[in-house]
Amino acid sequence: MKAVIVCFMVTLMTFVGAVAYGKSEAQPVSHKDIYQEAYVYGFPMVMNYGIMYAYFVDRNSGQFKAPFNQLYNEARVFTPKDTAIITPNSDTPYSFVGMDLRAEPLVLTVPKVDKNRYYVIQLVDMYTCNYGYIGSRSTGSDAGSYMVAGPNWKGSTPPGIKKVIRCETQFSLAGYRTQLFGPDDMPNVVKVQSGYKVQTLSQYLKKASPKAAPAVDFPPFKPEDMKANLPKFLNFVLQFCPPVKEETAMRARFATVGIEANTPFDLDKLSDSDKADLALAIKDGYESIVKQKDNIGKNINGWLVGSILGDRAFFNGNWVMRAAGAMAGIYGNSAAEAVYPLAKNDATGQPLDGSKHNYKLTFAPGQFPPVNAFWSVTMYDGKTQLLIENPINRYLINSPMMPEMKKNQDGSLTIYIQKDAPAADKMSNWLPAPNGPIYLAMRLYWPKETAPSILPAGSGTWQPPAIEVVD
Repeated sequence: MKAVIVCFMVTLMTFVGAVAYGKSEAQPVSHKDIYQEAYVYGFPMVMNYGIMYAYFVDRNSGQFKAPFNQLYNEARVFTPKDTAIITPNSDTPYSFVGMDLRAEPLVLTVPKVDKNRYYVIQLVDMYTCNYGYIGSRSTGSDAGSYMVAGPNWKGSTPPGIKKVIRCETQFSLAGYRTQLFGPDDMPNVVKVQSGYKVQTLSQYLKKASPKAAPAVDFPPFKPEDMKANLPKFLNFVLQFCPPVKEETAMRARFATVGIEANTPFDLDKLSDSDKADLALAIKDGYESIVKQKDNIGKNINGWLVGSILGDRAFFNGNWVMRAAGAMAGIYGNSAAEAVYPLAKNDATGQPLDGSKHNYKLTFAPGQFPPVNAFWSVTMYDGKTQLLIENPINRYLINSPMMPEMKKNQDGSLTIYIQKDAPAADKMSNWLPAPNGPIYLAMRLYWPKETAPSILPAGSGTWQPPAIEVVD
């Protein structure tokens, strides 16, 4: 009888897995299918681990910020030297906290911030879900303390805490963005940053600390580990991600091929058949992520306008979309906080290439991006999605720069996108391009919800203008 029950459960799990993975009828799920599902599922999680390792663990990474649970403020914007994150934001100086929530919660305290200065603290878990926000849009500009608690914390809201924000994973990232109005404004940003405070709950309550969490032996990470070694790192990451109900069947499928929390995954010990399955799964899985990234939302005048970043409910089990969001720009905001039209083609569908053409982008009078905070257009290298070196150290054009920019006679604004400097009367509006493929990201921070609006992303009443060839 026991054997019959076991057989039934295995058959049921296979049937559920087949349905969940898109198969039309009950049939065995191959190792290749499971590897591919795990690769797509784990892609953003391992990418996230690689960044957290460089930022908070490896002091020799060249990108190190601070140990876990310590705040790090950048009194600068990102430049081409910052390579840990693709499509980095160069609009706002960042602050970071790598949060270890295993022993106790953390309390994030913010100062009163001028209502005209946008700021946001984005909370990202190890799944790369945006599970919480603090800042101008979500909590206002007044001072306050907010507690971030991990999956194992039990207790009532402590005195003085405005809100408790729950995280599903034991480690997390808090990314702070503080608006910079111009180079001369940096001292004011530093003043705001000096008011940010991070404490453990026991420090905040002035009580004895609980027992420390066990030390973690973080495995060294290299960019090439995003390929064949991804299952090894996924197994490491999963131990800090307690299973949630929605993922029970999927985690069980992963376990049948050795992908489960805190379990060694030795590529060399796989059979030749499994090695071949894994290699093909990685190839096909990666291609599916790229395809999704290149088809984000709706094509509007050459810009892909949509939203593929959000919380768990937003993803709703669409792991390809979650992975594509990380590939397009990991740690991007949810649409209510920011929308990111992306372009690598001009209005006719031809690839943007600074070695072949000059381009222009014109905002018609009264048709600037509709935002409550500010907007920007940032230039990236089309091959790496990183910022590019250029003779004027200008990586973007944003709305705070408009007073220094030259408008056309009808009140419109034209941005000149090219690798070589334009005529002197156009220099203020020049966005330097690479000598090769171009990748552009428009950012609309705190987009307006009333018409004209880019929301819902891809079907709003405001549309980004076309990028035109001007040779």
